[in-house]
Amino acid sequence: MATVLNSKIIKKSNVINVQFKREDFEKFCNALGLYKKEFINSLKKSENDYKEGRIKGRKSLYELVKR
Repeated sequence: MATVLNSKIIKKSNVINVQFKREDFEKFCNALGLYKKEFINSLKKSENDYKEGRIKGRKSLYELVKR
């Protein structure tokens, strides 16, 4: 069953703001998969990588795209 979130989208120039009620925040996080065990484990792994110094500084996400 689909989850319905009441939201308001405001677009100004290059910025898009999405507003929704506090009660809908948990639904929003769940819809994005932020409560899934795999996501939580990937956060823990990335935090360990950061602490161990196994990260690369990026100026832009375009650096990840092969051209």
